[in-house]
Amino acid sequence: MGRAGARRSSTRKKRPFWVELPLLIVMALVLALLIKTFLVQAFSIPSDSMQNTLQRGDRVLVDKLTPWFGSEPERGEVIVFHDPADWLAGMPVDEPNTVQKVLSFIGVMPSAEEKDLIKRVIGVGGDTVECKGDGPVKVNGTALDEPYVFPGNTPCSNDEGGQFKVTVPEGKVWVMGDHRQESADFRYHQDDRNEGMVPVDEVVGRAVVVAWPIGRWATLPVPETFENVPDRP
Repeated sequence: MGRAGARRSSTRKKRPFWVELPLLIVMALVLALLIKTFLVQAFSIPSDSMQNTLQRGDRVLVDKLTPWFGSEPERGEVIVFHDPADWLAGMPVDEPNTVQKVLSFIGVMPSAEEKDLIKRVIGVGGDTVECKGDGPVKVNGTALDEPYVFPGNTPCSNDEGGQFKVTVPEGKVWVMGDHRQESADFRYHQDDRNEGMVPVDEVVGRAVVVAWPIGRWATLPVPETFENVPDRP
């Protein structure tokens, strides 16, 4: 009986590839969707506010896994976050076609809605961040050495929003763009409902690598200067 079963198995025809193809496609799409939801997502840089670290049109990969384990943004990290107070209201957005919507939904392409922002974390809950004159930026009284600031920019801006001293509430972070004189960041939104801060629960994840174009491939490590910042003023 065992031999008869073996003979039947050996003579059983394999299903044609075209029959299995739809199942393989569905499995690949489900896997891509799971990766986008829980692990990594692509993000397209929409502006010049993070030059020269990031250029408009760069594609970065965002780590979405560590927040699931309770990790919160740290000083010096480049993070992607949801628009916290309708900063992007009224800004024109290219309407994606159906294919782009599907590919962005499963994470193969960056978000089609472009309603997220990307900046560098300067202060976390409990920190005091201040700017006077042209700088430097100080966190808890310690001056930052910021080689990532766009060449020709000053760390602080000599205008009303560019001069500030804030204490970051717990559960929020203070962010700034690396292109200081081209970044309409939280310095200029201190009158919104979050007082210019990003709520931690609005953070999508940390940008860890520039993945495209290939010639700009690079990791996005935390600058050494943040290691010298004490936890409290």
